[in-house]
Amino acid sequence: MTGHHKSIGPDPALSSDSLRRVTQYQTAGVNARLKLFALLEAQGVPASEADDLVAALEAGAVAGAQCEVVERDVYTGARGEEFGEGWYAGVTAVSEALVGIADRDWALRGGRSAGAAELAVHVAAVRQRERADLVRLEAFVRETVLPRTHPNTTERRRVLEALGEAGGLCTARTVEMSSGDVILCTREAGHYDPDDLPGWKRGKSDGTPGGWHLACGSIWSDAGAACTPHSAV
Repeated sequence: MTGHHKSIGPDPALSSDSLRRVTQYQTAGVNARLKLFALLEAQGVPASEADDLVAALEAGAVAGAQCEVVERDVYTGARGEEFGEGWYAGVTAVSEALVGIADRDWALRGGRSAGAAELAVHVAAVRQRERADLVRLEAFVRETVLPRTHPNTTERRRVLEALGEAGGLCTARTVEMSSGDVILCTREAGHYDPDDLPGWKRGKSDGTPGGWHLACGSIWSDAGAACTPHSAV
């Protein structure tokens, strides 16, 4: 055994938390299994043969993981003989556990395609309910929440973002000095005109922003050190 193992690391799109990442893998595995059973059924593959194929893939994947674990059975660190013996015992325990899982996956292969079909029906029903819930939620936000927000406020922008309708808004941003929060302009994209000065720049106290950016009473131009100009998303 070489004890060498090349790690490519997790997909950056997955969670950095190992437990959550395992859950993501499990979800992806269930979805892939359902799709594979459906594809095999569409090609006329008998249920018993589909069970054997999927069980072989899953048992083989676990067996592959077991092989990688076994490659780690040689401890090359400098923590002493006792630590090395504990390392070997731990690798052996994990290896035996993985072999047991592979055995179980192979032994339980019968009838899985039928169970997968039932699960697919259940998942479809759950997803249909979720879509109906989302439709009701969107209607509530559009009809009740949105009308209660005021123009050119962060609250309205957030509601529009939730509805997926903030694409036409300016994306310029700045830092609110009093709180340190980053705020985004709430006006329409393309509004910016640095020469159209706000009221306070013209000696007036009417609070008009002119062609500058506006969010919840804050007015700014792109010239500020902490300001980021609008850019198309």
